[in-house]
Amino acid sequence: MKPQIHQGKLDGKGFRFAIVVSRWNDFLTSRLLEGALDALERLGVEEKDIQIFKVPGSFEIPLTALKLARSRKFDAIICLGVIIRGETPHFEYVAGEAAKGIGQVAMQTDVPVLFGIVTADTVQQAMDRAGVKMGNKGFEAAMAAVEIVNLYKNIENLLKKPNDSN
Repeated sequence: MKPQIHQGKLDGKGFRFAIVVSRWNDFLTSRLLEGALDALERLGVEEKDIQIFKVPGSFEIPLTALKLARSRKFDAIICLGVIIRGETPHFEYVAGEAAKGIGQVAMQTDVPVLFGIVTADTVQQAMDRAGVKMGNKGFEAAMAAVEIVNLYKNIENLLKKPNDSN
């Protein structure tokens, strides 16, 4: 007997996405946003099914994501930001709270909330992760969003079916 494997497909048709993007480090977050929009377009998401919400910084992303998730108007929320380590502990507080908050939103609402926040020690590292050398984390987060909404749809359909083992 082989176990059934369930995974999402990369087809965004019919799904709605919110993108929450930080304006802090805009020269990098704008690249993450471009990457996310590119991925969604490639995967068949229509323009009308994407809404973008700009917040001052990454610290404001989780509460905005929570409000959007609670609205039930979106199948997934994609969170984009860039946090670069400085000379003070500010980095740890902002990065930690953003990560924890985004995770809590998903757990509280059952809406997929994707973490597309770059945390880097240097501007160069952040640039590399925003599309210069190591791919684009916005693109990757959007791809993951499409995959996970498809998987969740499959799980919901599976759970609705009567048990076949009787």
